[in-house]
Amino acid sequence: MLVDGVCDPAAPVRIPLATVNRHGLVAGATGTGKTKSLQVLAEQLSDAGVPVLMADVKGDLSGLSRPGEADDKINQRSLDTGDTWTPTAYPVEFLSLGTTGIGVPVRATITSFGPILLSKVLGLNQTQESTLGLIFHWADQQGLPLLDLKDLRSVIQYLTSEDGKPQLKALGAVSTSTAGVILRALVNLEAEGADTFFGEPELEPADLMRVDESGRGIITLLELGTQAARPVMFSTFLMWVLADLFTTLPEVGDLDKPKLVFFFDEAHLLFTDASKAFLQQVEQTVKLIRSKGVGVFFCTQLPTDVPNAVLSQLGARIQHALRAFTPDDQKALAKTVRTYPTTDVYDLESALTSLGIGEAIVTVLSERGAPTPVAWTRMRAPRSLMDTIGPDAMAGAAAVSPLQAEYGQSVDRDSAYERLAAKLAPPPAIEVPPAVEVPPPFEVPPMPAPAQPAEPGFLEQVMDSPAFKSAMRSAGTVIGREITRSIFGTGRRRRR
Repeated sequence: MLVDGVCDPAAPVRIPLATVNRHGLVAGATGTGKTKSLQVLAEQLSDAGVPVLMADVKGDLSGLSRPGEADDKINQRSLDTGDTWTPTAYPVEFLSLGTTGIGVPVRATITSFGPILLSKVLGLNQTQESTLGLIFHWADQQGLPLLDLKDLRSVIQYLTSEDGKPQLKALGAVSTSTAGVILRALVNLEAEGADTFFGEPELEPADLMRVDESGRGIITLLELGTQAARPVMFSTFLMWVLADLFTTLPEVGDLDKPKLVFFFDEAHLLFTDASKAFLQQVEQTVKLIRSKGVGVFFCTQLPTDVPNAVLSQLGARIQHALRAFTPDDQKALAKTVRTYPTTDVYDLESALTSLGIGEAIVTVLSERGAPTPVAWTRMRAPRSLMDTIGPDAMAGAAAVSPLQAEYGQSVDRDSAYERLAAKLAPPPAIEVPPAVEVPPPFEVPPMPAPAQPAEPGFLEQVMDSPAFKSAMRSAGTVIGREITRSIFGTGRRRRR
């Protein structure tokens, strides 16, 4: 901690491990040290046996897999912070959205992604989002699995065709023009390469919650791959993973340490132009996921990038320097100051513009859950490499990953596209056999009296009964509706 510009190594600032599931925020202007703060947090969580999932937008965090290199700046930072610095490499997995990245490819099915998250990716308005939800509902009711983009595209094409228009009308409040807008948005998304992301095998969140043979938490780095043109896909995918964990993990209350910690880099992408329904679901997920043992940290430039309802749930705040060059910057600075506990030690408005690189204003939750006073803090240096290891090294690490065997090859099983194609295919032509010349009649001996048909057996009687037929129809309906949707409208049909 710094007082009057002097760093006191005898006054460390720490986040109690038991309160990490109360979430946090890492904010600050570009170039102020946010990424290195994330690196330090990931290292310490891994050492404590906590798995970490991080969005590595620029590849800057890949150095976590290599030991750091000492230099004068690191040595000085170690003296300032009282840290016994040791170069250390950490267990890292490299994942990519879709099959065109350099990491192990990860995917999600359309049906489990759900209509609300997909609407965020497609940039749909509230009316279009509601329409997409009705289309999902119809596909669920018809037992049509939506696994990839061509499945959803074929369902919309069917509903807007002459054969499907009666069913589209029966859905209610669904216009052909709105369905057409959604279809065009899907085509654009597919043209941008998202067709390699939606599909199977689908990522199992359990693969993100692993430790290595020495008990250190595995750090999973997720890169965009070819989705750089649509970065909102990145943050929305992380939200899908979080929603899936919310659905599947049991309630555990407050633990000594979290089961998993998420870091949402570029968090403003998650909230920009988001619908009211989406924001409500994010708020609910962040509020309730902590009791499942999961911590969430948002990383962005300004705290005001995060909605107030979500910001109020973030117990730890690591605020790096802000700039105040314009009137808008001044307003954002004033709003930021009001989000921190009051202090007589610092003039926060002045301090936030005076922080050096790798310094931050920090407040956390104490062991008893109360916010601590703000502290001007000099962050300790990462023990891993503060540089990228390069795409070739990342690709090499992904190639030998144990996850490669599970996710490396795409699977395209029978789903809505194939079933609708079979339904709309013309019936096969019936070949008429050639006429057979009938021979002249012979004397036919009289036929014996026909035997009386045997009484139907018990099984045949049961199967022919109206009650059995009704039960089978009900069972078929249940099978067709087996998808149950939870938060964000996400649903999952199959699990390992």
